[in-house]
Amino acid sequence: MATYIALCNWTDRGAQQVKDSPRRFDAAKKLLRDMGGDIKQFYLTMGDFDLVAVAEAPDDAVMARFLMQLGMLGNVRTRTLKAFPESAYREIVASLS
Repeated sequence: MATYIALCNWTDRGAQQVKDSPRRFDAAKKLLRDMGGDIKQFYLTMGDFDLVAVAEAPDDAVMARFLMQLGMLGNVRTRTLKAFPESAYREIVASLS
């Protein structure tokens, strides 16, 4: 499974309906699970982003579909990073010539 870090901001609509955010988050978790992935960690944050999620998905296409479906709902906008665990980092660096 690949790991992704999703940096999320509420849209105006999402902020206006923030009290409904936990229900929407539960639906998002279920959606990703149904696609074969999982949200491993989730944070309400202060600063440039409102929410941060660490998720796993079988591949980039699954994660892209998941994020596009979230975006279509109109409550959040995301910026996503593909993350490599320490073991992959060490392997990548060791392979440098």
